[in-house]
Amino acid sequence: MKKIIYFIAAGLAMSLSSCVSLDTPPMDSDTDLTFWTKPSAAEQTVNSCYQYMEDAGTVLYADAASDNAYCKVQNIIQAIGNGSYSTGDSYIKSYWDNRYTGIKLCNRLTDNIDKIVGMEEGLRNRCIGEAKCIRAYHYFQLVSRFGDVPYFTSVLPIADAGTIARTPKAEVIKNILQELDEAAAVLPASYSGDDQGRFTKWAAIALKARIQLYEGNWAEVETLTNDIINSGAFKLFGSYEGLFESVNKRNQEVILDVEYAPMLREQSLQYNFIPPTLGGYAQLVPLQELVDSYIMLNGKSISESGSGFDSGNEFADRDPRLAATICYTGNSYNLAGGKTQTIDCSRNASPDGLGFSSNCSPSGYYFKKYWDKDFNTNNNLASGMNIYLIRYADVLLMNAEAAAEQGKLTNAVWSKTIRPIRERAGFTEASALDFPSASGSELINIVRNERRCELAFEGLRMGDIYRWKTAEKVLSGWCHGAWTGETVNADNGYIQVERRQFDASRHYLWAIPQQERDLNSALTQNPNW
Repeated sequence: MKKIIYFIAAGLAMSLSSCVSLDTPPMDSDTDLTFWTKPSAAEQTVNSCYQYMEDAGTVLYADAASDNAYCKVQNIIQAIGNGSYSTGDSYIKSYWDNRYTGIKLCNRLTDNIDKIVGMEEGLRNRCIGEAKCIRAYHYFQLVSRFGDVPYFTSVLPIADAGTIARTPKAEVIKNILQELDEAAAVLPASYSGDDQGRFTKWAAIALKARIQLYEGNWAEVETLTNDIINSGAFKLFGSYEGLFESVNKRNQEVILDVEYAPMLREQSLQYNFIPPTLGGYAQLVPLQELVDSYIMLNGKSISESGSGFDSGNEFADRDPRLAATICYTGNSYNLAGGKTQTIDCSRNASPDGLGFSSNCSPSGYYFKKYWDKDFNTNNNLASGMNIYLIRYADVLLMNAEAAAEQGKLTNAVWSKTIRPIRERAGFTEASALDFPSASGSELINIVRNERRCELAFEGLRMGDIYRWKTAEKVLSGWCHGAWTGETVNADNGYIQVERRQFDASRHYLWAIPQQERDLNSALTQNPNW
């Protein structure tokens, strides 16, 4: 981990700017004639590849493009959430650029690593395996959003970068799955010391499972996730809330993450989702639709007959993950030194209440997940907390979903997947823990909702509603904030936060950035853009 972070923090001369297009000239600040004679060249290059794989902002803000969250700054990702974005959207352009920057770094390594004389073969294979995994991760993110994209595994000459066409998505998927197989065959199952945080064999297999999940290849998902489950290499961390505390970031549930460390590499995003009391601005906030998805302690949804839900005391007897993920009136944040800070989100309450100031949440809720009470007081609430990309609970949920989609979700499968997740969350009633008396689409919906609650604010909800083809249902019309009982700008007492529109004829694929098409006439546009 330290090796990776040192190179990221130092900003190697060979690394690129965060906004680099496909037509960027090759990196030659050191020149290939000299750089690739260095014994350290491969490790330096693969370490720099991790810099572009993912960052905290991309992961945490992603839920604003879903029915989980809202971002009150429209020039980030919120235009995707409300459907107002265009072919010239700056977020889409930067997303495209960052992914291809990362791909180019990986290509540079695989193009040149054989030039290093005397490199130990195991280390050479490991570096190539890491680069292939990171490259596959980038391409997966691109095809998930854009469909067909230019695919290449060598550094492109400038002339070719301006003429390369889009490769069919199916071909890209086939290629990256093959590269993940090749990587898994040479990568270690785990690391120790400073090398922790790198791609492992199991991270490659888990990424492959996620790709197959998005493709709806349920038998493959079942096989891959069973391999991880049966390996015994991972287990659920004991506390759901504790899982997201900085002191516990290197735990047995983590399969792949974004590495941070105090002072060396920190992320300063806490300011953007915590209340003013804690020094925050609440730019990214939860929606009522997410709050409503958390079930009761008895396992029933809040709208289900016999649930016991009381609208006058709506947070009583709810899924404990609700209180661990979202701050509502009466909930609190843990502070350093064993202290707590209770929050009042009610209308006009000082200083955190709805409408009290522009710093307050526009939905009447704040996020708690990833709150780091041990933040760097000298650097604007900066945190060294790692951001999880794949964790074992996700693997269990993928396994359960694959079983449900195939009509194979039995008591045995439930007992090794959903039940332990709920037990860890804090459920104790048999009606919530035992295999439900449901079938078919009901079981699928139970698993989908479990996924939403377990993985909220972890950057996966947008991809889920896209692959389920439910986005036009959940991203159309008003999204809501907390209940205030008001009748103006409210629905049934729940405040209206934003009107959204999802056009199923085009929004399931993002627009190819127009600036890229201006540079490359071979790039076609997605339908109806």
